[in-house]
Amino acid sequence: MHQSNWRVGLPLALTTAFLWGLLPIAMKGLIEDMDSTTVTWYRFFGAALFAGVWYGWRQELDLKSLFSGKLLPYTVLAVGGLLANYITYATGLNYITPGALQVLIQLAPLLLVIFSVFWLGERFSPRQWVGVILVCAGLLMFFNQRLGELWAGEDREYLIGVGLVVIAAITWAVYGLFQKKIVAESRPQNLLTLIYVAGTLCFLPISHPGTALQLDWLGWGLLLFLTANTLIAYGAFAKAMEVWEASRVSATLALVPLMTLGLSTIIGAIWPGYIDMEPMNWISWVGAITVVLGSLLAAIGRGR
Repeated sequence: MHQSNWRVGLPLALTTAFLWGLLPIAMKGLIEDMDSTTVTWYRFFGAALFAGVWYGWRQELDLKSLFSGKLLPYTVLAVGGLLANYITYATGLNYITPGALQVLIQLAPLLLVIFSVFWLGERFSPRQWVGVILVCAGLLMFFNQRLGELWAGEDREYLIGVGLVVIAAITWAVYGLFQKKIVAESRPQNLLTLIYVAGTLCFLPISHPGTALQLDWLGWGLLLFLTANTLIAYGAFAKAMEVWEASRVSATLALVPLMTLGLSTIIGAIWPGYIDMEPMNWISWVGAITVVLGSLLAAIGRGR
């Protein structure tokens, strides 16, 4: 077992959290000029190209190991989970704001912990159940200004976005769970490279790569950042899961929504009109913090 080095795992998890905090902000700015499926395809294509060349040159790839024995079903589920996560996440961003998306996607690490209880046999303590309750209460508080219209079905587009992000959270948790099983027997870069290649092939028929030629310098900058984000964030996440406990990694990732909300506020003040801001009152801010605290408690509430 290699799950005790917090000095390596914590910086890696924080790197992932910061990059994921920036992700929807950058993507929201780009999907004004390029559809979300094409953005997703470019992220996979760039990552597959770089990872294939880099790991191939260093002779650190062994994709065959992912298709042997008991790893095959884990591989299929992990690949399918992350591909589904990417496309539902990107599509959901068409309908809701980056801040709302990141608060809602906080269900993902919570679900990873819950899935770990049933699949990995981890114990779920009373404190963790309190964390689940806090997350649910926090979400209601965060969306307090929209609950009426969502319940009445008045804002169907926003409701569609919420549904897509919930699916993205579930599929990410599926990926995280089986990724944890895979990296115990295979190097993280094997699974990530396979996912990048699979995403490139799966999304090519429904994407429009030629639209990149119409982007300005800002669009190209955002596209390059999103590609690098894919490589660095998931590489850091995979390594963190390899060297640190899954619950601790999940706890660190709980900070992502606050990072996105804070960065959105700063960018909105410096660059008005760049992205849509989620309407927030003090109850919404308390709700966002409650979601984070609930996720932290659910992730690390087992004690020793």
